[in-house]
Amino acid sequence: MTIAHADTARTPVPTQSTYQSRVADYWNAEENPVNLELGRIDDLYHHHYGIGDADRSVLNEPDPGRRRDRVTGELHRLEHAQAELLASHLGDVSPTDRVFDAGCGRGGGSVVANLRYGCHTDGATISAKQADFANAQARKRGVDDKVRYHHRNMLDTGFTTGAYAASWNNESSMYVELDLLFAEHARLLRRGGRYVVITGCYNDAYGRASREVSLINAHYICDIHPRSAYFRAMARNRLVPVHVEDLTAAALPYWELRREADHLVTGIEDTFLTAYRNGSFQYLLIAADRV
Repeated sequence: MTIAHADTARTPVPTQSTYQSRVADYWNAEENPVNLELGRIDDLYHHHYGIGDADRSVLNEPDPGRRRDRVTGELHRLEHAQAELLASHLGDVSPTDRVFDAGCGRGGGSVVANLRYGCHTDGATISAKQADFANAQARKRGVDDKVRYHHRNMLDTGFTTGAYAASWNNESSMYVELDLLFAEHARLLRRGGRYVVITGCYNDAYGRASREVSLINAHYICDIHPRSAYFRAMARNRLVPVHVEDLTAAALPYWELRREADHLVTGIEDTFLTAYRNGSFQYLLIAADRV
């Protein structure tokens, strides 16, 4: 079977609503050091948080410049560990397979998947600036024959139906309606293909969204979904969970270290820590098979 190759041409208007246009404007203007300084370490630019035990000895470095570099490096190590964890759940992916990175940001996750599996990767972002940046990084790394980024809407990509062995969202699902998102993933995935999402979600058992969740929404111009919404929308769109992992405890060391990184603090760190600790907010990985 011949699979149509996804091209890198931009769609003229990738947004579907005024809200999405605002999100695109936000990411086209974004120059946050917590995204850029960490990525410069190894040209892997991740737009998400980290997991795992942090080496807090970096805070004891007496030289201010070296302390800054060591803290930055440790935060990047934690965020890269998160990307590797997601990639490890993509299933049986071969070098000839295609995978889809929905809401790819500056592209780090797509490169991680390519390095692990040797596969073809298509990333989609609503930000033209991010797509241009990520494609330049792929060319610089010499993987642009297999890793491509597109200025497209992840809800309506125009990519070939059934062409993908795996797909994912890494902290991007809170910007869209889940039924629309999962319908597109189900369309793109072949039968038996694997979908993975890592996301923050509010805890239904806590009740309604907490004050902290509302503050996070306002900070990132997003709309965090309840945990239950993910499973309901997956069931409606032929995505059957095979693995669910609560990463909340594993996320705390990243935020505790970032709170002490003066050069990277954004003001939202204490809010995340409070939300995680009071049980109103959770950090989940969900892997599901397309049936």
